[in-house]
Amino acid sequence: MIKIYGMNTCPDCTYVEAQIKDNPNYEIIDIGQHVRYLKEFLKLRDKEPVFNGPKKVGAAGIPCFVLEDGTVTLVPEEAGLKSRPIESGKACNLDGSGC
Repeated sequence: MIKIYGMNTCPDCTYVEAQIKDNPNYEIIDIGQHVRYLKEFLKLRDKEPVFNGPKKVGAAGIPCFVLEDGTVTLVPEEAGLKSRPIESGKACNLDGSGC
């Protein structure tokens, strides 16, 4: 099963979530739903190098995908999904750009 960390207020996350509706091969973990999920995500974010780029530009790094082999990626295509089209608008960044 592929785990997807995200939030229901993130347009990239909701775009991904719509693609996996009723698909038992994916598990959505909404990090805004409970502090336990946020801590789980932050533990990943603190140790995985894939988050270095997003952290530099003030991005949260969601949606985040943990593949069945434990690989952590921020690329939906690597999890068998599609990225939200760029023309749909920028993703949410901590500096206030996007969203």
